[in-house]
Amino acid sequence: MATRPATEPRSTLHALRDALDAHSDDATVRIRDVGPLTQVGLRADASDAELLADAVGVALPVCPNTVASGDGGRRALWLGPDEWLLVDEPGGGDALVAGVEEAAGVRWATAVDLSANRVVLELSGPRVRDLLAAGCALDLHPRAFGPDRCAQTMLARAQVILERDGDAFRLFVRPSFARYLAGWLLDVLEGLAADEAPER
Repeated sequence: MATRPATEPRSTLHALRDALDAHSDDATVRIRDVGPLTQVGLRADASDAELLADAVGVALPVCPNTVASGDGGRRALWLGPDEWLLVDEPGGGDALVAGVEEAAGVRWATAVDLSANRVVLELSGPRVRDLLAAGCALDLHPRAFGPDRCAQTMLARAQVILERDGDAFRLFVRPSFARYLAGWLLDVLEGLAADEAPER
């Protein structure tokens, strides 16, 4: 019996790949599907944050709505007083979960691999804040939402985690909303580009 060749998992945004690629070097806003990332949800007592830091490879931020970075680009996003999202390169979810469980011992802590739970888009460019402001109520000015900040919020009526990384923003969105949100971003981007088009 013939076996089917292994195939790479198809992105939720596969149907919009060409449209997103067309804006990968856009002068207004660049939109990029980051692809699959390791995403581990961590719940633990904040008093154990320092204990767990070695196990997860990054300090767990205890200041609300902040992000900490570790070696190799691993990041920890504060989602609540006892909740973080650990983000890393693909394929590290199982090891990360096992490390938390071993380090926690008898303490209360739980880690769950959520890598398939959210699609990640990266937005950058000179008008990225204008694009996001069209559907997000947060004040995204650097003085209010600077680098290494994050928030759980609504964007165009879709629930997202919004992360600021340098001059870029990352959107973590449920797969069921990903195509809708990417389409909305592309529609708003067309409007911004039209505003900048020279008059004839």
